[in-house]
Amino acid sequence: MDFADYLACDATALAQHVARGDVSAPELLDLALAQHGRVHGSVNAVIRLMEPQARSQIAAGLSAGPFGGVPFLIKDCVQDYAGVPTSYASRSMAGIVPTRHAHVVERYLKSGLVIFGKTNLPEFAIRGVTDPELFGRTNNPWDLTRTPGGSSGGAAAAVASGIVPMAAGNDGGGSLRIPAACCGLFALRPSRGRVSSGPDIGEVWFGASTEGVLTRSVRDAAMALDVLQGAEPGDPFVIAPPSEPYVQAMQRSPGRLRIGFTAVSPIGTEVHPEAVLAVQRAAKLLESLGHHVEEAAPQIDGAALAQSYLHMYFGQIPATVARLKALGGRPGDLELMNRILVTLGSSVSAGKLTSELNRWNAFSRSLAAFHAQYDFLLTPTLASPPITHGTGDPSGFEKSLFGFLHGTGLMAVLARLGLLDSTVQKIAIDNLRFVPFTQLSNLTGTPSMSVPLHWTSEGLPLGVQFVGAFGSEDRLLQLARQLEEVQPWFGRLPKIVLHQIHNPKQL
Repeated sequence: MDFADYLACDATALAQHVARGDVSAPELLDLALAQHGRVHGSVNAVIRLMEPQARSQIAAGLSAGPFGGVPFLIKDCVQDYAGVPTSYASRSMAGIVPTRHAHVVERYLKSGLVIFGKTNLPEFAIRGVTDPELFGRTNNPWDLTRTPGGSSGGAAAAVASGIVPMAAGNDGGGSLRIPAACCGLFALRPSRGRVSSGPDIGEVWFGASTEGVLTRSVRDAAMALDVLQGAEPGDPFVIAPPSEPYVQAMQRSPGRLRIGFTAVSPIGTEVHPEAVLAVQRAAKLLESLGHHVEEAAPQIDGAALAQSYLHMYFGQIPATVARLKALGGRPGDLELMNRILVTLGSSVSAGKLTSELNRWNAFSRSLAAFHAQYDFLLTPTLASPPITHGTGDPSGFEKSLFGFLHGTGLMAVLARLGLLDSTVQKIAIDNLRFVPFTQLSNLTGTPSMSVPLHWTSEGLPLGVQFVGAFGSEDRLLQLARQLEEVQPWFGRLPKIVLHQIHNPKQL
């Protein structure tokens, strides 16, 4: 098998080739490592290679799971691999080494996936771009001047650049769907409780975050969910298991669906014409398939939802710092903006945070009322095409001012007095301006997916999002499979990959 053959297969097909003896697991690993070597200097998706662990795994005998022999990458947060640092892309945690695998890693290994590295992310996975100071920024394979999204940006870039057909990520505010939309990939965010976050974490971000994968095919996502789904002892959320494997349910017709759509930002910010066009074209495609489609949205105060999300979001950094202290980390090594978030988050009272968390139930009930009339909500995944690096970042003056206020202790005083509320609001809007549609699914615990149906006039991918009712992963996958069949995207690849296929002497 050469690289062109490798690229022509999804993870399911590669595993079938291994099972038939057409290719071996070591040969597939060599292909993945070779492609990593070719694109690493320009893309920077993989920040830690684990080739010895991968070779040892193969030598010990592959599991008889559905992905036997397929090269795979995990994200450098939450997905602990025993004996390998989990840094969260932060210097403060670079030396912290877990002693046992996370449940999701165990399940990936049991499925036969060969884990040979970890992918890049923003520090502590709290941004929609991937630009940590520790590892450097990851570039979008479709346009190296643009972000691959975040926080699973390294995973998305690795798949889009042909290193692997599928990679692990997680999603606490859009961190699977955002990079999928930026990189022309498919991603499904499962319902709360569908996948365990244990054993060292009970619930990530109060249950807003869950584990999943970024793929080039729907069937890989369905098979991966079959591998991942199911509670472990002690999990805080237990959801009813599917009535049949997702990889089988996916093949059924979704029937005639009722779909409401909107391209209006829930926080009142601008939506790029290409994002609007993406939704309009998706709506017409759905109508052509016989579905009932009309403009409609849940009766939810988007600004209130964003506020609730951001209170949780700001509170994560102080909590993370407390955890890393206990593990022997170095809080002083945090990036400046995250040190500032520690101060801002610490100024929020427990009562205020609890009040905001209590509002999640109201959002869930409003969304459930919407789903009583519509099977799915269709929106843009992003409010604009993938942004160029640095867009929306604080200016040099703002960073200097923040650094001064933080260094002198004035920021903590001003925050406690409520005199930084406008600053907090600006940070909030800057963080959500380009990704205002994804947090709804996280706070309500519902499944959602980004489907790569649109490419802009500049040739950039721009996915659309579907949000389903709680526990409706099977129906989302059925719709995704239908869309994949009538408007396939698997063969759409960035020039950085196509160039290598058409110039084999350079491989």
